[in-house]
Amino acid sequence: MDLVLYTIIRGLGIGILVSAPMGPIGVLCIQRTLNKGRWSGFVTGLGASVSDLGYAVLTGLGMSIVIDFIEANEYLIQILGSFVLAGFGAYLYRQNPAKNIKKQNGNKNTFTQDFVTAFFLTLSNPLILFLFIGLFARLNFFVPESTLYHYILGYASIIVGAVSWWFTITFFINKVRTRFNLRSLWLINRCIGGVIIIMSLVGCFMGMSGYFNH
Repeated sequence: MDLVLYTIIRGLGIGILVSAPMGPIGVLCIQRTLNKGRWSGFVTGLGASVSDLGYAVLTGLGMSIVIDFIEANEYLIQILGSFVLAGFGAYLYRQNPAKNIKKQNGNKNTFTQDFVTAFFLTLSNPLILFLFIGLFARLNFFVPESTLYHYILGYASIIVGAVSWWFTITFFINKVRTRFNLRSLWLINRCIGGVIIIMSLVGCFMGMSGYFNH
């Protein structure tokens, strides 16, 4: 197979595989799509994709110092990341969809906030670096024949794959959005916020368990 096509296909696959698991960002993306519309959810996914790209670049460059630091502080990072998730979960749990809709109607410049919050939420979970390491190794992403051109093409393919995933998922979520009334959205907010809080508690417990038993 031509090396260019080889790189593109694997880059797209890595971008999708990193984005597809329904973690906190996926849940947040759905919540914003339902509450504020498709483009708010898509921009949330875009913020996560840019953060993921940064970790992909670190993986490709072989940042052994960063990897060693994360390995040495894995459990502490997991605990801190869990606190960040807990904060987001509590925020979502307390949100009022009616107020969100009024804010959206009165202020159109909320995309920057959606992007930035998703970017930093993803950035707060550097353990995703190990997912990239595993995917790069499993898919043999870069081969010895790869040049700078192939590296740039590969990273571009990763973010295209990730963005394509978020574009697709927000499209389908937005299709069913009109079937929900304000009370339904309020209940969804409570459920999603609760799920994220549970995720954070599990992550905190696992991090503390690993830290004290290490």
